[in-house]
Amino acid sequence: MSESRIRFRHLQAFLEVARQGSVARAADFLHVSPPAVTKTLRELEEALGVAVVERDGRGIRLTRIGEIFLRHAGTAITALKQGVDSVRQDGAINRHPIRIGALPTVSARVMPLAISLFLKEGTGAAIKIVTGENAVLLEQLRIGALDLVVGRLAAPENMTGFFFEHLYSEQVLFVVRAGHPLLDPDEDVFARLDEFPMLMPTRESVIRPFVDRLFITNGMTAPATEIETVSDSFGRAFLRQSNAVWIISAGVVANELGSGAFVALPVNTEETKGPVGLTMRTDTAPSPAFTILLQTIREAARQGG
Repeated sequence: MSESRIRFRHLQAFLEVARQGSVARAADFLHVSPPAVTKTLRELEEALGVAVVERDGRGIRLTRIGEIFLRHAGTAITALKQGVDSVRQDGAINRHPIRIGALPTVSARVMPLAISLFLKEGTGAAIKIVTGENAVLLEQLRIGALDLVVGRLAAPENMTGFFFEHLYSEQVLFVVRAGHPLLDPDEDVFARLDEFPMLMPTRESVIRPFVDRLFITNGMTAPATEIETVSDSFGRAFLRQSNAVWIISAGVVANELGSGAFVALPVNTEETKGPVGLTMRTDTAPSPAFTILLQTIREAARQGG
């Protein structure tokens, strides 16, 4: 193997294929043709002397060696970007946004105030916020597509190479619209849950195992009508027009609970309470603007977490 044969374009193409799970989608993102991406991957594999990707149906997945190389490739790209940023003139506006992955609960509860505070600092830095499942966001962080994830603490086996800073704790609630039949004080909630559609966290989410155990503890295996979603906008709209039950982190629906539009069912969900905080790569060297952003997120969490 000759390390000198590996170029930035090799790592860039590899990371994008890993992120997209598709040569075609990676090519679209990189503004090149799919054959060019395929050729670049072959050059990388020739330089490494091993295969790093393999076909998976109509898509592409990483080999075991590819999974190992992914961590190092992401680190290399991140280090290069940080090096470029560090030699820019003082006061120059960073053309690359600070990329934040935030769970829906954080997007609704913490980030609006955090970004308002950040903008007042006048750093000139651009911000990009994406939302999604914790596992997806952490993978984006791992490969260098995100700079920070604000969400739940992942399982220990998924935290390799990451640092977590606790901000606050939050639990999951069973939420319905005002006037829902299950709000009758004489109702046995779990005895009738199967009568109503259930909006559930996805099976990949951090909180799903806690929710599944809660059902088993109360004599249920799975809801009769189950809709998995991470869309808070869909959840709000669907709940307002139906008798659905939404299992959701408290922060997402804090405003609706405060106004009385939604009501939490009398279900003991203390077991689902868990830490929410900042997850960063251990090799991150924060820029001044990034450090200020972390401070504003901490302040927003203190005020609203």
